Amino acid sequence: MATSSTRKSTASQGRRRVAVLGGNRIPFARSDGAYANASNQDMLTAAITGAADRFNLKGERLDAVIAGAVLKLSRDFNLTRESVLGSPLSPYTQAFDLQQACGTGLQAAIVGADGIALGRYESVLAGGVDTTSDAPINFGDDLRHTLLAIRRAKDNVTRLKLLGKLPAALGVDIPQNGEPRTGLSMGEHAAITAKKMAVKRTEQDALAAASHQKMAAAYDRGFFDDLISPFLGLYRDDNLRPKSSVEKLATLKPVFGVKHGDATMTAGNSTPLTDGASVALLSSEEWAAEHNIPVLAYFVDGETAAVDYINGPDGLLMAPTYAVPRLLARNGLTLQDFDFYEIHEAFASVVLATLQAWESADYCKERLGLDAPLGAIDRSKLNVNGSSLAAGHPFAATGGRIVAQLAKQLAEKKAETGKPVRGLISVCAAGGQGVTAILEA
Repeated sequence: MATSSTRKSTASQGRRRVAVLGGNRIPFARSDGAYANASNQDMLTAAITGAADRFNLKGERLDAVIAGAVLKLSRDFNLTRESVLGSPLSPYTQAFDLQQACGTGLQAAIVGADGIALGRYESVLAGGVDTTSDAPINFGDDLRHTLLAIRRAKDNVTRLKLLGKLPAALGVDIPQNGEPRTGLSMGEHAAITAKKMAVKRTEQDALAAASHQKMAAAYDRGFFDDLISPFLGLYRDDNLRPKSSVEKLATLKPVFGVKHGDATMTAGNSTPLTDGASVALLSSEEWAAEHNIPVLAYFVDGETAAVDYINGPDGLLMAPTYAVPRLLARNGLTLQDFDFYEIHEAFASVVLATLQAWESADYCKERLGLDAPLGAIDRSKLNVNGSSLAAGHPFAATGGRIVAQLAKQLAEKKAETGKPVRGLISVCAAGGQGVTAILEA
C-alpha cells in the first residue's frame, strides 16, 4: 500500500477561481490516414488557430500556451512556441512544452490553472498533440556514436578510420509500443489487469458501443460545433462508428492477452493509434469578462498519482484509482458527488477495472488505505457524449479534448436545471501514472 499525507485544499487561501471558457481541437484521425503527412506542429498550430478564431484572439497576447507531445521529432524541440508563432496569437505570447504521456493535456491544464489561481497568469491555452503517422525514426546508437566521434576527431587519419566503420554502424531505432521497464505494450498491461480483475468481454464491448453511439448523437445534435475546427478535409473524428453495436464488436478476435488465454481485449474495445491536437482556454474571471467570453465552468483542482507496476501489485494504468481519493479528500467530496464522470477510455477494460477497484472494499483498504470503498457511480453519468473509444486517442491531445468537452457538458446541464453541477476527469497514462481533475459550473 502506498501512503502519503492528505493535503488540504487551498481554495480558501486566496486562490482565484479559474474559468474554463471552452476550447478547440481538430477532428482526430486514425494513424496513417487523413493526417499521414501532417506534423505535430501542423496540427497543434491548427488547434491553436481554431481557438484564436473562435474566441477572437487574433493579435492577443496570452500569458501562456502550455502543451506537449509524447512522440516528438528532433525538430519539435520547441514545439509549442513554434506553433504559437504560426498562429494568429501575438508573437509576444510565451509558450512551453510539457510531457506526461497520455496525461499531458490534462497536466498542462493543471499547470495553467495553478498559474491563474495564484495570479501569475490571466489567460492560458493548455493542451497537446500527437501523431503516430509521423513517428520519430532515429539513427541507431552505433551510427550516432560514430558520427559524433568523427566530429570530435582532431586529424584526417582518425576521421578516415572512423568513416570506415560507417557501413557496419548503419541502423535505425524505430519507436516501440512498449513500456521501457517491461517491454510490454499498454494493451498487454491492460490485458493483465483485465484478467486479474475478471473484466468481462461483454461489458467491454457494451462500453465501446455506447461510446460510439453517444458521440455520434452528440455530433448530430451540434454539441461539437463550437469545440472542433475542420482540418485537412476532416469535419468529424474518422474513428467514429455511429452504427457500432455489441453484436458487431462481438465478432472481433482478441488482440491483447492472447498468449495467456481467456483474452477479452479487441481492436473494437481498445483505442486505435490516432493523430490529432487539442487546446482548452482557461482564464481568470476578470479576463473572461474583459474579453466578453462566457464562462462555461471552473477548474477546481487536480491530482496526479503514480503506481509501482514493475515490482508492485498495481496495473500499469491504475494510477487514477489512487489519485481520485486524494482529490476527493482534499475537496471534501465523495465519488457520488458528481453529475458527470469523464474517464478516459484508453481501453474499455481499464475504465471497468477502475470502477471495480473503487467499488471493492479490499482494493480500497489494501491499496488505497481507505476505511471503506469509494463506492459505485451512476453509470448513466459516465462519458455522456462519448470518449476516446469513439474519438480516438492522440496521446497528449486527449486531456484538452476532455477538459473542453466536460466544461460544455456542465454549462449545458446548469442551464437546463439551474443548479450547480460538477464533473470528475480521470486519465490513465504510461509509466504507471494517472492525472485527475474536478470541474464545476
